[in-house]
Amino acid sequence: MPALTVRRATVEDIAFIMATERLPGYERTVGRFEEQEHRAQIGDPNWLYLVAEDKGFAILQGLGNRDGNLCMRRFIVAEQFRGIGSRLLPSVINAIFEQTRTHRLWLHYVPGNEPAARLYARHGFQIEGIEREAGLRPDGTRFDLINASLLRPEWAVTQG
Repeated sequence: MPALTVRRATVEDIAFIMATERLPGYERTVGRFEEQEHRAQIGDPNWLYLVAEDKGFAILQGLGNRDGNLCMRRFIVAEQFRGIGSRLLPSVINAIFEQTRTHRLWLHYVPGNEPAARLYARHGFQIEGIEREAGLRPDGTRFDLINASLLRPEWAVTQG
């Protein structure tokens, strides 16, 4: 399947982003922001919002990190289990390494989210460890986060 085209999101994309991050199942695995948070972040040079028309999006934080570490805070597709993530993730990764000075792209995912674990591993992310009870849900319960990252040299090898 061909990769999806991603572009920098604008304020006009916030409705799609909010509707997508509120789809059933995402409340326990990825979380969500309120509209005012999206509006502030989309205009902040430290944040990068990438969107693929009606397919999904990625939200990244840390563009100004002096060490070149960029965190993928959200990676969400509009339709799960249809191969969209496998088409969208490479486009997001390529855009990041081609258009920014990022050295290390890192993310968290929730233990038990096996589809995410398989997707990230398939695209070169290495598990770095577990942050114990680092996440907090709206109901007050805490959960662990698995850290994974992809380094620029690892990505570069795949571009051969």
